[in-house]
Amino acid sequence: MRTVSPPTDPDDQLLRRFGYRPQFLRTLKPFQSFGIAFSFISITMALFVSFGFLLSVAGPRGIWIWPIALAGQLLVCLVYAALAAKIPLAGFSYQWGSRLSNPTVGWWLGWLSFMTLTILTVAVNYAFVQLAFQPMFGITYTPLGAAIQVFVLLAIEAALIIGSTIITTRINNMAVVFELVGMVELSIVLFSAALLAGRGDWGNLWSTGTVPEAGWFSWLGPVMLATVLGSFTLLGFESAANLAEETQEPRRVVPKAMIRALLTAGVLGMIFLIAVAVATRDVAATTADPAPIAFILKDVLGPSIEKIFLAFICVSMFCCGLITMATNARLVWAMARDRRLPGHQLLSRVPKATGGPSWATVLVAVAPAVPLIAVRSNTGALVDMFTAGTLMPAITYTATVVLYAAVAHRVRPEPGYFQLGRWQRPVVTGALVWLAYELIILLGPDIFRAAQGYALVAVLLGVIVFGLMWLLEPDAMRRQDDPLGERAREAMDEPEPVGPPTATDPFADGWRR
Repeated sequence: MRTVSPPTDPDDQLLRRFGYRPQFLRTLKPFQSFGIAFSFISITMALFVSFGFLLSVAGPRGIWIWPIALAGQLLVCLVYAALAAKIPLAGFSYQWGSRLSNPTVGWWLGWLSFMTLTILTVAVNYAFVQLAFQPMFGITYTPLGAAIQVFVLLAIEAALIIGSTIITTRINNMAVVFELVGMVELSIVLFSAALLAGRGDWGNLWSTGTVPEAGWFSWLGPVMLATVLGSFTLLGFESAANLAEETQEPRRVVPKAMIRALLTAGVLGMIFLIAVAVATRDVAATTADPAPIAFILKDVLGPSIEKIFLAFICVSMFCCGLITMATNARLVWAMARDRRLPGHQLLSRVPKATGGPSWATVLVAVAPAVPLIAVRSNTGALVDMFTAGTLMPAITYTATVVLYAAVAHRVRPEPGYFQLGRWQRPVVTGALVWLAYELIILLGPDIFRAAQGYALVAVLLGVIVFGLMWLLEPDAMRRQDDPLGERAREAMDEPEPVGPPTATDPFADGWRR
């Protein structure tokens, strides 16, 4: 393998101490890193898809649970930010699990993340076609037509990712600015319609809509189900960490990018939720519509504004799908680099330092074909897939925070880098309490059984692939005395030395040959 950055680059020196040779140019700056996390969260797309679920299970009043979800996810994000400052490597969940525990735990966290991102890739792109692109152009929905359009969309995203990380992030940067400005302006317009034109109802902020008032605060009832909206939307902030090896000063940049993206999405999301709730004139009709936010805009502002909003949604959804695929490609590449996936010889290749890993990107573009069949034959499966894409991250979040809690007492603070400091114990404890609450909600109610089925299938497929890799690469799968073992623990516990790797450092040339 070739080194693509100057050997004196301190970020690449750190990468070598973890046992890897740099293969990408570090082209990502703070705004690009923020944009990656923000686009993955994609509040516009997520609220467009899931607001109807909130209305059906809790009514408009359910928006007030959003700050609780934001606070819980922020606690998780803070733990992840501490990890990103210590272990700035591609493969986030896989790398962190491997280094906090062992390669087996890391492999399973990586596999769950891979399946999550695969499901979300097809769900986001199918939602783009079915809920935004076709309605905007008046195209009649057919399962075959939608499937073909999704495959074309996946091919375009894969080509951009393979071709150039710089072009991919520039497109995403423009979309982020577009989304930030658009969300603020749209909220202002909706508030104006409600305040000035009287086209709204402030009483909606306390209304349960079509959901009975009785039992609203019951166990696993509406108040708890309303949490799913925030859990479903405010995730994926860790995607910035998955491109750490392409980020300048990742230990400083990535943690801040993750936290800022989550807080920005949370605040804008709350403002927008209040705006659409107030602007709703007919709660029952809005709840019954398959695209309630588009219905509200058309009802209050007219069909021309709805078309503008659909164009706005298309941009947001496209970039969300693009970043989801790019994140998954880096995860696959990171696992293949350690010879822990079938076909790792191809999947670990990076043809040029300014582009994405080509074969890994092809895999994550083709893999969604399987879940796409389920969506094509059952449009209701779209929401189930998004819910599965919430359940499986909750599992990986929980496992990662538990592993961090086990070694937190040994993590030494380093001046200049993000750390939890004296807040470490309450933050970790709060994150675990929140995640336990979230898992209860996602595992308890019967309405999530289909989503749990997707998660179970992902685990069963993982058993097959895991067993196959133990047969094909037993040394790589059981390795305990490499950078995924004791050396990585040293990297977590001790400040990295200054200067280039020495000849006596066993990882000076990388642990792979």
